[in-house]
Amino acid sequence: MADIVQAVREVVRTVVKKHVRDDEPLVSSGLIDSLSVLTLIAALEQRLQIHIPAADVQPDDFDTIALIVDTIARVSPP
Repeated sequence: MADIVQAVREVVRTVVKKHVRDDEPLVSSGLIDSLSVLTLIAALEQRLQIHIPAADVQPDDFDTIALIVDTIARVSPP
């Protein structure tokens, strides 16, 4: 799980272009928009070699690093 958290932090940092805390709002604060969420999803899928089904997620699932990690755990088989 620690590897996933670190990978998510790195992908978020790349998309946002700055360091963010695990609990820092991304979507609700306007730090990233809906297009950036799609970019984030694609980068996470590539980095973690997973598939995040669009039907199973919404933008709020990507509001913080902690929520992203929870979302990945929920939608990706172990």
